[in-house]
Amino acid sequence: MKTCVVVASINTLDNMKAFELELLDHECKVIVIDEGDAIVRKENEKLLSSLQHEYYGPAERTEWFKKRFGSSYTNLLSVIPERCHAETSFGFLVAYEEKPDIILEVDDDVFPFADHALIDAHTRNLLGNDGVTVDCRGKWYNTMENLTLTHSMMLYARGHPYGERAENEYLTWKNSGDKCVLNMGLWTGCPDLDALTILYNGGMNGQCSIAATGCKRDKVIVDKGIYFPVCSMNTAFLCEVAPAFYQLYSNFMGIDRFDDIWSGVFIKKIADHLGRKVSLGSPLVTHRKRPRDTFKDLRKEFEGMVINEKLWALVDQIELEGSEYWDAYNSLIEELEKRIPQAFTEPLHREFLEAQLQKMRLWLKITDRLD
Repeated sequence: MKTCVVVASINTLDNMKAFELELLDHECKVIVIDEGDAIVRKENEKLLSSLQHEYYGPAERTEWFKKRFGSSYTNLLSVIPERCHAETSFGFLVAYEEKPDIILEVDDDVFPFADHALIDAHTRNLLGNDGVTVDCRGKWYNTMENLTLTHSMMLYARGHPYGERAENEYLTWKNSGDKCVLNMGLWTGCPDLDALTILYNGGMNGQCSIAATGCKRDKVIVDKGIYFPVCSMNTAFLCEVAPAFYQLYSNFMGIDRFDDIWSGVFIKKIADHLGRKVSLGSPLVTHRKRPRDTFKDLRKEFEGMVINEKLWALVDQIELEGSEYWDAYNSLIEELEKRIPQAFTEPLHREFLEAQLQKMRLWLKITDRLD
């Protein structure tokens, strides 16, 4: 099994060094999306010296597009945002062109946890026929339900709509497993909470006293028609999924931190349409979140929180067409183009989403030419 590991970072990659033995064992290639800082790269060269790796800062990204798309490269390059987590999309393009079996995105602040083998566990959840399936009376599964937390209050992950918060007794479970096309690994240490939740629990530096200590089930398949917040911090997917898994254009119009959430809503809708499964659970990693200003995160999240309450429901209503990821993603774009102007009357929200649809079309054009 060939695996490409994508990490977007402006920091030294101590975590890649921590995963080194497993990455070597699986002959993984590490694709680093950075800002081209020579000092940081010098340190990362020491950390990654034994691994297959490539760096793609702004200069390398421009050259990559020029080489493949000639004079049209500028417009296509605009699909990649600047200085934000969603730059991982470029890593997905590099990996997709190489056609590995699995593409794995790992944030630079996650580290190994206990005996959870990163590559093996993702591979097992993607390709194995085991697992349990969860259904909900509502439309959203709370991923925090599958974590053991140092807090008794009901918590919800970043991106879980506020209007779709139901208690756990509304869940039903089936002992039915299957192969999956995407698997989201979970986290110990700092859970993936939104800024509002962190502030409510006394966290002024992006962290609070709540921690995750373990995982209840290794593989939870989320049933058809049910959504969950997909955090790309520790997420693997089959290469074929990439044309429908663009991380939306972020750090844009004052909106950030929803690129993976909305791309997760889209891919879940498409997987359901195509009869594919999506899972979460193992492998656990330890999330060592760096201190940051929670109020700055809240500013970045606020307008996205408003959009989030409507966007998923709009997607849920759509009837998709197409038998492949590319076609289904194209069908999703076409339907959203019709519906967004009526559904989003706030100019900022409408303009933001219409810009996303333009980027999504460019993404399809790029992946089509990479095939």
